[in-house]
Parts: sequence; structure tokens; C-alpha cells
Amino acid sequence: MKTELYTSKPQGKIPNSRFPLLVHRNSIPGGGAESVRARFRENGWFNNWDYPGIYDYAHFHSTTHECLGCAAGWMTFSLSVGDGGWTRIQIKAGDVIVMPAGVSHEKIEASSDIHMCGGYPDGRDWDDIQEAFLSDENYIHACKRIMMLPIPARDPATGLTMPEWHSALSSVEGGWNDWRTSLDATS
Repeated sequence: MKTELYTSKPQGKIPNSRFPLLVHRNSIPGGGAESVRARFRENGWFNNWDYPGIYDYAHFHSTTHECLGCAAGWMTFSLSVGDGGWTRIQIKAGDVIVMPAGVSHEKIEASSDIHMCGGYPDGRDWDDIQEAFLSDENYIHACKRIMMLPIPARDPATGLTMPEWHSALSSVEGGWNDWRTSLDATS
């Protein structure tokens, strides 16, 4: 298994995260919906779902982190990570994305047999936020919810204690000074 890390910073009204987005390549060899869901549940990520892809519009979650496992086929995501822009990442059966709350994501294209499974740490409920419909006030509230979320106990794919997130820089050290200033000004 190989793990890729993608960092992000706020852009527009997309909060993104101080935690890196993780892509675990071939973490569940061969994929399969039952195998993907079982791995997620084994590692404490519940409220699972199965779907032929994900939403084809950019959205993020402020109430929970999310894991996305490819059970069959392939899919290309557009993600609000990278140096000030959007990054396209393709995943295939057996790959898992661990998405921190605040990172916007959408389906760009997929194979005809795409099958995705998702889950949330401790079975948290998710919301669906689109930047285009977000007021300044609701953006600040979303940012506050994201900052209060705990680091999950275990990575949904590896079962490890999320070392990439525990070693992440604090929000100020990570260059989020403008974001913190806007939060402090409205508190």
C-alpha cells in the first residue's frame, strides 16, 4: 500500500483543512463493497453508504471527516487541495480517500461500473455545503464546526492512529492566520 498526502489552505469560502487529505492506494486489494464497508466498520467509520460514484457538484462537509473507498471501477475527483487550486485525482478499486472536513470534492468522470462506499468516524452525521450558496455568516459557523472536530481514533483504511493528522501543524503555524483572524473578529 502506498499513501499520498495532499495539503490545502482556505480558498474563497472553502475552508479546507490543516490535516492532509490521504489517498491510500490499493489498501483493500481488489475492492468489493462488502470488503470496503467491513474495513471501514472495523476501524470505527460507520454511517456507511454505497453509491455509483459521489455527487457531481463541488461540496464539503463541516460536521464530519469522510472516507471514500472505491469498491469497483474507477473515478476521477476534483479536490480543493494543492497550491491554490483544484487537483484531479483518479482512484480505482481498492483505493481509499480519507477526506478532512472542509475539503471540497466532486466527481468529474467515472467508469460505467463505478461503485463507491463511504463512512464517517464514529458514525457522525454529514452535511452538504456548496460554496456558491454559503453566506459569510454561515461560512464562519462552518469553520468553527470544522475546528472543533476531533481527530478520528483510527484511519479507516490502515487502522493506525492517524499519524499524518497528529503530526499536522497547528492552524496558525500552518498559515491559517487570515482565517483565524476572521474567526476571532466574529466571535
